[in-house]
Amino acid sequence: MQTFTPKIFNIQELKGLSAKNIEEHLKLYAGYVNQANLVLEKIKELSENAETNMGILSGLQKRFGFEYNGIRNHEIYFDSLSGNANTLKENSEFKKAFVSEWGSFEKWLALFKAIATTRGIGWAMLYYDKKEKRLLNAWVDEQHLGQLQDCTPIVALDMWEHAYLFDYVPADKKKYIEAFFTNLNWEAVEKNFTP
Repeated sequence: MQTFTPKIFNIQELKGLSAKNIEEHLKLYAGYVNQANLVLEKIKELSENAETNMGILSGLQKRFGFEYNGIRNHEIYFDSLSGNANTLKENSEFKKAFVSEWGSFEKWLALFKAIATTRGIGWAMLYYDKKEKRLLNAWVDEQHLGQLQDCTPIVALDMWEHAYLFDYVPADKKKYIEAFFTNLNWEAVEKNFTP
């Protein structure tokens, strides 16, 4: 059976996000990879008698969506922190897409940071909708409830407490959000944007 393997990321020293926090977060990401593989293995095993195991299989399929999206969301998150922090290129098509949708990049950024402060656990996500040719924001509960169908994730900001636990208390999550954007590699992020 084909299995998922964890990606290796090039995360250098970050401002406001400790090496300990990133190390523990990467372990959690590896856990999603392991769990997705275990769930698929169990599904394969129980599928030999699918009718008898229908209830268990349906629960495992739901679980797989959670684990799989945990993998992919974290890959987008860690890719955006890999390499060196840099700014969005001024005259890029990507920057123009922000201006087209929100009037300015700064307006988008303020809105996105506000979305990231949503109560509870989840992800603040920026997507590109290729059908409509526009950027869209979304809040994704956990990691599998609220993903925008057929849209490409561009920015994934993990707002589960494990993402900042070693550096910030929950009441200071705005500081974590600022640290995330301070360290963002917009060149890596822009690779997700293909109009």
